[in-house]
Amino acid sequence: MAPHSPFQGRLHSLDVLRGFDMFFIMGGDALLLYFCWQFQGTWLDAIPPQLGHPAWHGFTAYDLIFPLFLFIAGVSFPFSFSKQQERGQSLTQIRLRIMRRGLTLVALGMVYNGLLSFDFENLRVASVLGRIGLAWMLAALISTLLQRRSRYILMGGILLGYWALLALVGAPDAEAGRLTMEGNIVSYLDRILLPGTLHNGIHDPEGLLGTLPAVCTALIGIEAGEAVRHGKGTHTCLWLAAIGVLLIVVAWVWNFVLPINKNLWTSSFVCITGGLSLLLFGIFHYCIDLRGWRKGTLFFSVIGLNSITIYLAQQFIDFRFTARAIFGGAAGWLPEAWQGTALAAGYVAVCWMFLYFLHRHRIYLKV
Repeated sequence: MAPHSPFQGRLHSLDVLRGFDMFFIMGGDALLLYFCWQFQGTWLDAIPPQLGHPAWHGFTAYDLIFPLFLFIAGVSFPFSFSKQQERGQSLTQIRLRIMRRGLTLVALGMVYNGLLSFDFENLRVASVLGRIGLAWMLAALISTLLQRRSRYILMGGILLGYWALLALVGAPDAEAGRLTMEGNIVSYLDRILLPGTLHNGIHDPEGLLGTLPAVCTALIGIEAGEAVRHGKGTHTCLWLAAIGVLLIVVAWVWNFVLPINKNLWTSSFVCITGGLSLLLFGIFHYCIDLRGWRKGTLFFSVIGLNSITIYLAQQFIDFRFTARAIFGGAAGWLPEAWQGTALAAGYVAVCWMFLYFLHRHRIYLKV
């Protein structure tokens, strides 16, 4: 099929990539784990270690899920921004909408963490949705205020400045090293500034200071979106791939002096996740938007179109109970070793059918 312009409406590749990303949050990780456990002693043994986070320093495939989602949010912004301008909205109106969306995500993150229980003493204020909301909001505002060259300089300044801060300043109340969980300045500031509880007692991976390098993750996505919106098809995909490889190499070198660390969202972590995100987006954009290979993408697209919905719904709806009610009997007929795999597949199926019902009725959670 001949390449066609990807700019006539929505980037279908973004919905599919977002759905692929969220699939692992929607039970895909458990399904893959159960499946791999049935074939222990084979090459599949390499997969389970990649489906969990390192204790502190290090990187696994599972670490990419969160920053990839933030990157995708960044990619979509130039298209949204352009449409709002075409509708005659002023910059002030657009910026107000950006702030409203960002702060709404912060509020939803707190609701996800139990805000409506009104147990403020034990409430975790920081959240995944809060990090996405604040980092995307700041990145979007920056993109409306600064030209591309100035944005590059700002990104470089944030990443280098954050590295210097982590390397030179530690927690004054700890004897541990400056890059340990106890001794780093990021965790220290969260301990004294964030009300309620922290995710890990002495550290929160979605705390305050780590939002700054996360802004760069969103800005990398915005730059990728701008490149696609103004680009030239295949050449743009090659450019995305080249920059992605370059960032991965930078991350590998930087890791020797500044470890890749998702908990701190270190500058090296920004580079490796930004590089991998660019590669994935380039592949999805080429295959789906340019080549038009959309057959079989419905499964992930349905998830991607309502990604925030399924993230929140899993906290408030007992999909596991429904999956057992529907698939538990059939799973019981299988050998015991395969029952976990069947129930995990049932959980994914129930979540997907819920999203497909919403999709069929054009019900989407818009923030």
